[in-house]
Amino acid sequence: MASEVHSDDSQVMSGSIQVVEFILGDEKFAIDLFDVREVVEYTRISALPNSPSYIKGIIDLRGEITTIIDLKDRLNIMRKNDRPDEESRIIVLDENITKKKVGIMVDDVLSVSTFEMNQVDRTGAADVDDDSSILGIIKKKTKVKDKDLTDLIIWIEIKQLLGDMLKM
Repeated sequence: MASEVHSDDSQVMSGSIQVVEFILGDEKFAIDLFDVREVVEYTRISALPNSPSYIKGIIDLRGEITTIIDLKDRLNIMRKNDRPDEESRIIVLDENITKKKVGIMVDDVLSVSTFEMNQVDRTGAADVDDDSSILGIIKKKTKVKDKDLTDLIIWIEIKQLLGDMLKM
């Protein structure tokens, strides 16, 4: 018994997603909540010699050595606001997806949010320089002083983005 699959992008996807929203530079990003183990305050990072520039180093997280990846460096995001590292947050990823202890350094973590799939624009993501780690652009409606605004949040597939690094 074969089931028919339609890949028609005009269909409205149903369901919802839960994401962790965070800031890198001036932009908002999100990753799936289920890819995250915890968020921790910045702690001193020990640099690793001869490692790629996006590998910030390692930390001791409750007795476990955890590799820290600078997501701004990995995504080539300019450091305009040049906040001190001490103000950053570390999102520790679920070991089930990374197969090793890995955290990503971000400027700040905003919230855990739930969005309906009809709030995700997948066509805008397809135009972004063939980077398959972008799942879509989430359109988050907010109200500021009686004005309706739409925040755009770049939803990334962290497993895809870190894929090469995790094979090291």
